[in-house]
Amino acid sequence: MSKKKSSDYIAVGGQALMEGIMMKGPKGTAMSLRLPDGTIETQMKDFVSVRKKIKLLNLPLIRGVVSFVESMIFGYKLLMESAEKTSLDMEPEENESKLDKWINDHFGPKMMAVIGFISAVLGIFLAFALFMYLPSLVFDLINGQVFEDVVLPWRSYFATGILLKWRAVIEGVIRVVIFVTYMYAVSKMKEIHRVYMYHGAEHKTIFAFEHGKELTVENIRDEKRCHPRCGTSFIFVTILLSILISSIIAVAFPALTQKTVIWVIVKLLMMPLIMGIGFEFIQLAGKYPNKFTRLLSAPGLLMQRITTAEPTDDIIEVAIEAMNAALTGELPDDKNENEADEAEKQE
Repeated sequence: MSKKKSSDYIAVGGQALMEGIMMKGPKGTAMSLRLPDGTIETQMKDFVSVRKKIKLLNLPLIRGVVSFVESMIFGYKLLMESAEKTSLDMEPEENESKLDKWINDHFGPKMMAVIGFISAVLGIFLAFALFMYLPSLVFDLINGQVFEDVVLPWRSYFATGILLKWRAVIEGVIRVVIFVTYMYAVSKMKEIHRVYMYHGAEHKTIFAFEHGKELTVENIRDEKRCHPRCGTSFIFVTILLSILISSIIAVAFPALTQKTVIWVIVKLLMMPLIMGIGFEFIQLAGKYPNKFTRLLSAPGLLMQRITTAEPTDDIIEVAIEAMNAALTGELPDDKNENEADEAEKQE
């Protein structure tokens, strides 16, 4: 891959998969997987953002929400596909539980797809419970609103009204603690650690491209694994923005913080705006790296110390194939055939 001009800005992005990487580039979306036999399979995937079809959805603030939803749906689809393809060499009893095997034998792949959809819905519900409802519930416990008859030692030091003024900040801190604890615990799982290694390779490869380097294992190995335009940074920035915006709303409209249910609904209604602002910031931070954007990106970059891991050379090779395909629109086999045709013409 030839070097690009440093003055040119080409937006590239990706996602770590099970034993693979997805890359989005100017020539399309590519998915490269390390198959059980050790070979690398690269495919071009059809993905056209709805933002290109409906101009209204490409407006600032709106495009962030649309991009997030599209990434979640498309990313989940590729993640499931990668998990299926990279576990083909496993025996049925290793690859699936007895319940999964029974369902597959009696109801077929369609039922498994339905179960996958239900699992995704339950995952969204769990995320809501952990990051929306649980912080509010913990605050109510601290504030003594759940067990009013229980004598709490801090009640004599803090009046209820004082704590309510700081509700958004306290809940935000609780949300950060839950998020960091959850991501750290997940990173200790063997399979997830492998995904985090691919995540690190994805970032390193994107950095090498953005720095105009030739995409080789040696060049990519020396790059940083934490990137300001990462989805982890987006989530962390979103949490920090939610603390700031929620605090402003709580001060301006204190009555909204009185009832937990109402306050949770208010936070849900704020999410599209917060996600839109967070998306714009992440894009600017990636496009215009300076002291100000680096300072604001620092919390998200620190979080990536958990969600990324140093990749091995064989993982970097997968990232290179995905990036080359996304930049050129050519698969490795097509490229070799084109080079052979050119050589024959020269002879």
